[in-house]
Amino acid sequence: MKLLLVEDEKRMVQALSELLRQEHYEVDSCTDGPSGLAAAEGGLYDLIVLDVMLPGMDGFAVARALRRQGIRTPILMLTAKGGLDDTVEGLDSGADDYLTKPFMARELLARLRALVRRNLPSGDGTLSFGDISLDADTASLVCTSTSQNVRLSEKEYRILEYFIANQNQILTREQLAVKIWGFENDAEYNKVEVYLSFTRRKLAFVGSKTVIKAVRGIGYELRCENV
Repeated sequence: MKLLLVEDEKRMVQALSELLRQEHYEVDSCTDGPSGLAAAEGGLYDLIVLDVMLPGMDGFAVARALRRQGIRTPILMLTAKGGLDDTVEGLDSGADDYLTKPFMARELLARLRALVRRNLPSGDGTLSFGDISLDADTASLVCTSTSQNVRLSEKEYRILEYFIANQNQILTREQLAVKIWGFENDAEYNKVEVYLSFTRRKLAFVGSKTVIKAVRGIGYELRCENV
């Protein structure tokens, strides 16, 4: 799970980044509004933790700009202000939840887990497409048409998770590389091909009709054939 933290207090950035990484989030951080907006516009994040009081552009403006562009990434807004008017403004600007400083670490983590659950495509806590579903508890791929399942590696799981979350879209090799590995180095892009091959084998192993198709000159798309 890749998370963007937009916060200008350096100690807070350090503390939250450490906490979130302990919970297995991948964390990128920005310390002002414009850079936070630019990072979020890339669409590479599963969650955004956004402070209100930021230099250059406040969190309300960042959230509004993202929503105007159709970016639906869940936003948890942080603020030192606990007044009703501030809460209402935060939610009206496009935030999905609002947390007042100071807060307990476990409350922050619980709010983030709730946002993840709220934004899963399936109501039962699974991600589904065609004849496959992903079981987050066991990191398994399940084929509903054959009742077969197989354990996925962390990278295989994240690849399928990313494809399902962006179903009916073509994903480029560069998008996959940055999303799954966090790198933008041409020399590393061969890892994408290797893990796509591994993931295709797992789909074939469970007898799924869902395939990862290469779209010549563009990227890759998840398709379900003859189901």
